[in-house]
Amino acid sequence: MNEFNGRVAIVTGASSGIGRTSALFYARDGAKVVVSDVNKDGGQETVQLIQAAGGDAFFVKTDVSNPSDCEELVKKTVEKYGRLDLACNNAGIGGEQNMTADYSIEGWQKVIGVNLSAVFYCMKYEIAEMLKAGGGAIVNMASILGQVGFAGSPAYVAAKHGVIGLTRDAALEYAAKGIRINAIGPAFISTPLISALESNPEAYNNLVALHPLGRLGKPEEVAELVVWLSSNRASYITGSYYPIDGGYLAR
Repeated sequence: MNEFNGRVAIVTGASSGIGRTSALFYARDGAKVVVSDVNKDGGQETVQLIQAAGGDAFFVKTDVSNPSDCEELVKKTVEKYGRLDLACNNAGIGGEQNMTADYSIEGWQKVIGVNLSAVFYCMKYEIAEMLKAGGGAIVNMASILGQVGFAGSPAYVAAKHGVIGLTRDAALEYAAKGIRINAIGPAFISTPLISALESNPEAYNNLVALHPLGRLGKPEEVAELVVWLSSNRASYITGSYYPIDGGYLAR
């Protein structure tokens, strides 16, 4: 399938997990991919995987919590490929685990910076280039915790709720300009972000039990939703939030 032939995609947080798989799937479907992450080694490995499969990609080291880094990411994309059509704003961190009254100011600022402010920074510069290209599609990575609470994660929950609101607002603003903007909400996915739990069978099994399908999700399952929402098959969808959660929110 080459539905993204001639199109250029940015994926943030693409050194591993959902971001890496989304970058691979964009390339699989014909897009030229800009791989972005703070992790240079992991990002370069993603590029190599894409190139080994016959795709076109390059890496830009980016701290998405820094607006000038986000601006530079988009600038380098256009310098390299001449345009920007697609973006998956995926970069995120779990952050500190603490009750609200005990949560550190530094921890709050870090999680909000990476998980929410960064989505605004990236979209600010991505949208400007997509307008020049005549349209585009953006998928923002929210979470099931953009819809419900999770005790001990006030910053993460607040950030992901914010991503959904920001997505809806931007979608309204740019729908008439041909830019579709959606958010997706994974439940707990088998990625490096939660790999530490695997050493604690009781905690891991308790986490799995929250999902009616009886397992954690796979990065590939999320990435398929990312590329579908980015494609013309989803041409009438904007401002929407799609959970991909094994039934978590249906409980």
